[in-house]
Amino acid sequence: MTSAEDTAVVVGGGIGGLTAALALHLRGRRVTVLERAEELKPVGAGIALAPNALRALDVVGLGDEIRSLAAWKGEGGLMTPGGRWLSRSDATRAAERFGGPLVLLHRATLVDKLAARLPHGTVRTASAARLTDPGDPADPARPARVATDGEEIAAGLVVGADGVRSAVRGALFPEHPGVTYAGFTTWRVLVPPLDRPFVQHESWGPGRLWGTHPFADGTIYAYAAAMTPAGGQAPGGDERAELLRRFGDWHDPIPAILAAADPGRVLRHDVHHITEPLPALHRGRVALLGDAAHAMAPTLGQGGNQAIEDAVVLAHHAAPGRAADLPGYTRARLARTTRIVRRSAAISRFNMMSNRPGIAVRDAAIRAVGALGPALLLRGMDGIADWRPPQAAPYPDGRRERV
Repeated sequence: MTSAEDTAVVVGGGIGGLTAALALHLRGRRVTVLERAEELKPVGAGIALAPNALRALDVVGLGDEIRSLAAWKGEGGLMTPGGRWLSRSDATRAAERFGGPLVLLHRATLVDKLAARLPHGTVRTASAARLTDPGDPADPARPARVATDGEEIAAGLVVGADGVRSAVRGALFPEHPGVTYAGFTTWRVLVPPLDRPFVQHESWGPGRLWGTHPFADGTIYAYAAAMTPAGGQAPGGDERAELLRRFGDWHDPIPAILAAADPGRVLRHDVHHITEPLPALHRGRVALLGDAAHAMAPTLGQGGNQAIEDAVVLAHHAAPGRAADLPGYTRARLARTTRIVRRSAAISRFNMMSNRPGIAVRDAAIRAVGALGPALLLRGMDGIADWRPPQAAPYPDGRRERV
């Protein structure tokens, strides 16, 4: 029989919340996921999983399945809006440096694979949740409590995985300023396979960038970003027209992608991040993870990756039969994620600069570094993509890790 201490409630059914739910389930906890949306429909078209996140997914038995979806096989790199190469990179060299591939896939694919491994009934959609008591790990008679659907659920552990506007974070740390606008907005779009091959790339222009990458099934995932005031939207809500205005004269295959895009399915979201770190990633019996804990700019592609890391590290500190070691979780995660938040912000200032003399100096430096070989350009991910989880091996039997 599962004791009250071994129960967990996860607030939020995104990638971080579902990974935490699966890891805690495999660790031996009875888990309930409360998701306010009517269905598990993730926001955003694609996610890039670096080797650090794939190693975390190994812990819950999904790593190799996701690696099989890797689509980057050859060259790629960084270009100017006119199509001139600034630097080139190579999938093989990247995999050799960090011990695994970079995998781009639809967010919905990962959500479906995580949810499918949870026991039936674990996920409750259309269930808005409110933290009413963080609990006290030193007092077995005081669990954490979450109110939802006219009931109150008591749990030995509550996980706040409710995103960038986290209500759980606000309840734990009401004096914290929360998220701030990062200065730019992003667009994301999926289009069918193109009728001609292309080299995947990211292209940098004045205050703007564009990226084009394929999924394993040939679907093209493209993203764009531009420095712009917060809260903006295209005239008449036509975000494809806005992308045409900003990027329509950039190099191939960008015009072809914009021509193929469905105007009604272009996603636009302002970017917010947590520039002042939280004092801790926990309070009482409640832990925060992902954007709720350390929202970051997407310029290193690590937001979802760090949420997945958080999830398996939290499970490692949540041994069954006793209160989770949440101070240990904070010690393991806060400094690392703070560094990555700051590095992501610095990179966004670098690649989104709009001063043309500065851009000329930046581009010349990138070409000079690129001339020394792709490996040097990969150093920006050192200390990030080479991370390994604390678990010695995957959880093999749904109850405890192999020693």
